Amino acid sequence: MTTTHQRTLDRIEDARHLGPDSQVDDKALAFAPTDPALTDPFLIMAEDWFSEPGFEWHPHRGLETVTIVVDGVLEHGDNLGHAGALEPGEVQWMTAGRGIVHRELAYRDEHAHTLQLWLNLPKAKKLTDSRYQDLTRAGMRRVEAPGVVIDVHAGTVAGVTGTAQTHQPVQGLLAAIDPLSSYELAVPGEHRLFAHVVAGRVLVGGRELAAGQTGWSDPVAGAAETMLHLAVPDGDDPARVMVYSGTPLREPVAFGGPFVMNSRTEIAQAYRDFQSGAFGPVPRTARLAYDR
Repeated sequence: MTTTHQRTLDRIEDARHLGPDSQVDDKALAFAPTDPALTDPFLIMAEDWFSEPGFEWHPHRGLETVTIVVDGVLEHGDNLGHAGALEPGEVQWMTAGRGIVHRELAYRDEHAHTLQLWLNLPKAKKLTDSRYQDLTRAGMRRVEAPGVVIDVHAGTVAGVTGTAQTHQPVQGLLAAIDPLSSYELAVPGEHRLFAHVVAGRVLVGGRELAAGQTGWSDPVAGAAETMLHLAVPDGDDPARVMVYSGTPLREPVAFGGPFVMNSRTEIAQAYRDFQSGAFGPVPRTARLAYDR
């Protein structure tokens, strides 16, 4: 008889509040790349609150950004010709690959609150073609259970597969869980998992996390499938928790501002390529039109 392995948390970290800067009204880091081997294949996750100026045209290479709109409306565009606006609960999954130039702004310069996850790309896919994927409410794949609603971004949950196409094994979701409700989430044993509480309090693998905290569960050797118990204690409002997992790449990581490669030599090449125009021109696209 096969025994299902129950996931527990190996460590918990608090978000680090950074405060306002020239781009945002407020900023926090859910987790930082202090030791990439501990978060592999995930690199960093930032939480931003902004009105203007936001994040004007800037480049990326060698990674994917997964941006979840928590509140407000996110206006976005890139030099591949994509542009649009995303509302709360919607997701922009961008593959920088060989190089892309994009921007993220608050629609009408009003207000946007986002979580942005940097997902590493394997060495063989660092210079893959760039692409944009918008996961909108209309097309969002969803799992519903008593007191639980799960938006599936990537991978498969309870037979429901998210629409995001990925370059490596990744499972990603955002769950809303009512007080006194729970859910058993199946996660591949080879995955490293993190659970970030967006709002409320959530019991994750038997340990309580509050809003802003992130719990980590490392790969479980020899287990094909594991289960993560999610539950919300008594309270007035539903809790929201983001749970992402993926197979570690176990490759060298070199950071260079907006670029993530495997060596310093490749980072230097990324800067040369961007400065020489190999990423394509920086767009002159106007802001999205709206009725005043």
